Amino acid sequence: MLDRYFLRELAQTVAATAIVLLAVMAGTSFAHVLQQVANGSFPASVMFQVLGLNMLDGLSTLLPLAAFLGILNGLGRMYRESEMHVLASSGMGPNGLLRPVSILAVILAILVGMVALWLGPWAARTSDQLVAAANRSVIAAGLDAGRFTPLPGKGGIIFVDELSRDGSTLGNTFIATERMGHDNVPHLKLVTGKHGQLYQETDGSGRFLALWNGFQYDIPLGADNWRKMKYERNDASLDSIQSDEDAEDPAHSMTLAQLLRTDNPDTRAEFAWRTIAPAMTLVLLALALPLSRQSPREPRFGRMFLAILTFYFYYLLLAICRGQIIKGHWHHSFPMWMVTLLVFAVAARMFQNQYSPRKPRKAGA
Repeated sequence: MLDRYFLRELAQTVAATAIVLLAVMAGTSFAHVLQQVANGSFPASVMFQVLGLNMLDGLSTLLPLAAFLGILNGLGRMYRESEMHVLASSGMGPNGLLRPVSILAVILAILVGMVALWLGPWAARTSDQLVAAANRSVIAAGLDAGRFTPLPGKGGIIFVDELSRDGSTLGNTFIATERMGHDNVPHLKLVTGKHGQLYQETDGSGRFLALWNGFQYDIPLGADNWRKMKYERNDASLDSIQSDEDAEDPAHSMTLAQLLRTDNPDTRAEFAWRTIAPAMTLVLLALALPLSRQSPREPRFGRMFLAILTFYFYYLLLAICRGQIIKGHWHHSFPMWMVTLLVFAVAARMFQNQYSPRKPRKAGA
């Protein structure tokens, strides 16, 4: 009966904490993606898909923190309202608290492991595929036949009268851009073409628009020295739409099998970080048990501030270990596991000291 009560109360608190943290992460990610759209480096049509995938990828870090703060809040409330003291006086020992917390910890660790090992990398790969599809298609950039469309990040417009279904082949095309010339005079560049083709480089980076059988005009504003050029083919570079985070860490989107087959510092660090995430969840919940114990008169957020500092210090140590693996100074994740075991040992010792029977004081002679 007590196990069911603890599981219900703690699960509700963890879920509420996760929702709050998820809302904060959604706001931060949305601001970042919106900035990319404003800069012209991200297509608005795939903005919300990439935002959702990025949030799914971030759950491997958010869930352990939500579990840690949720257990801390749930048990802390029970201590402040003297529920734990009443239960202890009724004969509930430490096992009565360890049992439901352990069940919840195992469930959360499995969930974090699924996100860190499979769902997170899948979300990163899917985001890459959406970005690659946007690079291959001008439809994703918002181009539509018979309508003037702003060029992303280039301060110009493009117009086509026909567009293929996949968005890679264009009909009659008109492009107008403005740039600053070598004479510090603004120049208006007009390009026309009978038809066009969108293509990428062989390595998949960059977007280019090839136009055939057209004219190019260079018009200095406020001057009469216009230039006109007829061409058979004219290639123009378009802004590449890409995910900054994935470009910085390509190993993050690899599958678990690919990480095991590839032996380099980046893949070793990524594999170590993924495998440590479930253990980090268990250690944080073990650490929440002694940190949540407080007296009714104790400040409500005093232990919370201490817990956040503890989480930051532990997470920073793991990040430092990961950085050493990426730099090639370490070739295995043994230091990360040593830090995790050390924090778990400290948490177990604190919990044992809190529930160990105290020796009675000897009366003075």
